[in-house]
Amino acid sequence: MNVPTNLKYTKDHEWVLIKGNEATVGITDFAQHELGDIVFIEIETVGEELGQGEVFGTVEAVKTVSDLFMPVSGTVKEKNEELETAAELVNSDAYGKGWMIKVELSDPSEADGLLDAEAYKKLIGA
Repeated sequence: MNVPTNLKYTKDHEWVLIKGNEATVGITDFAQHELGDIVFIEIETVGEELGQGEVFGTVEAVKTVSDLFMPVSGTVKEKNEELETAAELVNSDAYGKGWMIKVELSDPSEADGLLDAEAYKKLIGA
C-alpha cells in the first residue's frame, strides 16, 4: 500500500498536500483499492466554502457510491476536470493525476490535526 510521507491523511481516507494556503485533496491508494474500479466522480462544490468534515462530492465505483469529505475547512477553488472523462485515474495514480480538488484554506491550523503517514499506516493496518 502506497502511503507517501509528504502528505497528511484523514480517517475517512482522504489525502491532503498543503502548499502555503492551498490544499490539494484526493483519496488514498487504500481507499481506491477498497472501492474497486472507479467509474464516476461528482464534484459540484467549486466556489463553495465548506467546513472540515462536510461532503464535497461523491465517488462512484462498480461496487458502491461513497461521499468525499473535506479534510480541512476552505473554499473549493478547482476540481480536476480530467476526472470527468477519466475517473479511472484515481485507481491508476491516486496521489498524482487522480487528485480531486484544490482548496483555499480557511484555517491552516486544522492541518495539524490530520494524520501523518505513520499514523495512517497504523489506521489501515499497513
